[in-house]
Amino acid sequence: MKITVLVENSTSCRLYGEHGLSVYIEYDGKKYLLDTGASTLFVKNAKELGISLADIDTAFLSHAHYDHSGGFEAFFKENDKAEVYMQDTSAENCYFRTETGDKYIGIPVQLLEAYKERFHTLHTVCEVEKGVWAVPHSTENLDGMGRRAHMYRKVGDEFIADDFAHEQSIVFETEKGLVIFNSCSHGGIANIVREVQNAFAGKKIYAVIGGFHMMKLSGLDTLGIPVDEVVKVARELKELGVEKVYTGHCTGMIAFGIMKRELGNMVHALNTGCRIEI
Repeated sequence: MKITVLVENSTSCRLYGEHGLSVYIEYDGKKYLLDTGASTLFVKNAKELGISLADIDTAFLSHAHYDHSGGFEAFFKENDKAEVYMQDTSAENCYFRTETGDKYIGIPVQLLEAYKERFHTLHTVCEVEKGVWAVPHSTENLDGMGRRAHMYRKVGDEFIADDFAHEQSIVFETEKGLVIFNSCSHGGIANIVREVQNAFAGKKIYAVIGGFHMMKLSGLDTLGIPVDEVVKVARELKELGVEKVYTGHCTGMIAFGIMKRELGNMVHALNTGCRIEI
C-alpha cells in the first residue's frame, strides 16, 4: 500500500500547500483518491509528482466541507470514470456559526447536482472494493461536538448542530492490520477507532491517517481544545492498540507536538508531497 499526500496545509518540498487535504492511495492494483483539497492545487501537485488523476479508479469524499471537496470539478475534468463515494447525508448545507455571523463552509454550491452521475451515496458500513470499506459514524450525541466547534447544518430555514453524519472513515485491510483514513475526525479519533473496531471485530488497527480537528480555524500554530484533552486522545490511541499515527491538516502544530511528546515514534507528520508505504 502506497500513500501520497497531494495537498495538506504544510509542505516540506517544492510543492505548495493549502488549508485542505487530498490523498492518493495505491492498493491491491487499484488507485484511489480521498478528497480534493479546497481548490485545483492538488491537480498541479499530482502532475509535479508524476501521478495521473485520469488513472484513478475510485474516489471518496470524507465529509461535506469545502476544504475537502473544492477540487472535485477539476478532478472530473481530469478523470471521466471514477465514482465518488460519500455518505447519503452529505449536502451543500454546512456552516460555521459565531456571534459575528454565519460562514458557508460546505461543498461548492451546485456541484452535487451538476455531477450527480459521479457521486454515489452510502449509509451503512460498506465494502466498496475488495478490502476497502466505508464506515459511517455510529457514536451517539456527536452534535455536542458540532456545537462546541461552532459547526452547523442548515435544514430548511433552521440551523442544527452538526452531528457529522456526513463524515465517513475509509478503511483498508492490510497484512499489518486495518488502516483508517478520516480526514478531519470531527467525531473524535478515539471514537472513530472504536467504531472501526466494532465493525471489524477482532481485527487489529495498525494505523490512523488524517486530521484530528484540534486547532482553531485561524491557523496551524493554534490549539482549539485543552492540552489535557490532547493528552487523553494520545493515550487512548495507544490503549486502543493503534501502532502508527499519521496526522496533520486540522490537528495543528501545537497538538502534534503534544501527541509526539506522549507517543514518540508512533506519531508522524503529514505534509504536502509526503509518501507513506504500509
